[in-house]
Amino acid sequence: MSRSRSLHGLDWLNFFVANVQTGFGPFIAVYLTENRWTAAEVGFALSIGTICSLVSQVPAGAIVDTLRDKRQAVWFGSLAISGTALMYAVSPTQASVYLAEVLHGLASSVIGPAIAAVTLALVGRAAFSERVGRNARFAAIGNGLAAGAMGVVGSMVSASSVFWLTAALGLPTIMALRMIGPDTVGAAQPAGTDDKEAKITFAGLMELFSDRRLLIFAVCVGLFFLSSAAMLPLASTQITKNHPDLADILIAFTIVIPQVITAALSPWVGRSSDRLGRRPIMLLGWSMLPLQGLLYASEFSPFLLLVCQMLAGVSAAVFGVTMTLVAADLTRDSGRFNLTLGSLGVAIAAGASVSTTLAGLTASWLGESAAFLLLALAGFAGVVLLGFVMPETGERTSDLPLHSAPA
Repeated sequence: MSRSRSLHGLDWLNFFVANVQTGFGPFIAVYLTENRWTAAEVGFALSIGTICSLVSQVPAGAIVDTLRDKRQAVWFGSLAISGTALMYAVSPTQASVYLAEVLHGLASSVIGPAIAAVTLALVGRAAFSERVGRNARFAAIGNGLAAGAMGVVGSMVSASSVFWLTAALGLPTIMALRMIGPDTVGAAQPAGTDDKEAKITFAGLMELFSDRRLLIFAVCVGLFFLSSAAMLPLASTQITKNHPDLADILIAFTIVIPQVITAALSPWVGRSSDRLGRRPIMLLGWSMLPLQGLLYASEFSPFLLLVCQMLAGVSAAVFGVTMTLVAADLTRDSGRFNLTLGSLGVAIAAGASVSTTLAGLTASWLGESAAFLLLALAGFAGVVLLGFVMPETGERTSDLPLHSAPA
């Protein structure tokens, strides 16, 4: 099986995985509400999935690291997510939904790191940065198109049809994975690692988690999501109160605009991270967060919402690419790439959880402007930590890698 076919398969894999994951956004809350679930019951069900994802991040990464063929983890994740969608569509009972949330939480923890590992094995470190950017581009396109298609299907057919469509999208996902041949990814072990190094040991874990660079970056990641996770929900609440007639169309734009910008910028982020270093590019993305918070805290308007979502697209493009690159830098030749991604996933979940709770309480006590200023402060703290404490992890080069796949 040719390498070119495998690279195109990786493009489509990122596209369809994003399609499938889109079905587990706000559509779940709408579907369960239509099936007479209370807000408290919906919240509890979603919390089960969040907790399972949080708890399984590190073990899932460790398991993926021990697999010789990382494609197996993608198989599991894809099939599990499709099965979860079927469980929602067929039986929205409490037992079925709770089990589905557990399964989805576990699958989500596996599939992202596994795709990153397959990418690294397929293209090698020299072309990894640009390839991660290309992965992010296809994922962003998949997210945007799937959100629109599922919104139309859910409105015109039924809420359950979203989950039938999500389950059906598992088939092209598996077909895309089959395009990636075992001969093109080898044993799916990153260059420089061996079976002994890939095994997870207590000494290895202690060595990894005592790495000062990883600990600093994990705090930066947590601050990123502490700043960003609550911004759009808080802004959506304001736009619904102040401009109820425009709320639906504006919220739709807030979903599409960041995906378009992410798709456009992600390959550039990957190339520039090699040429300029990781830290300058990360500072660009992180600096968008305090700026968004300050703008939201000023006089709110629909135009301002769209401007802030453009800034959010820049920060999302930078974060989505550079987090994977820094994880690869920190684990070069160690065999703990996916374990590190799982650890950073814990930082993401922790930051996002605190963000929504803290912003909600602050908005209730002191008003929305105070909440946005608090989120801006968290983003500024991340910028300071990146700029003055986090060391550079990449090796800058003036020679850009060749495109890893035909355009």
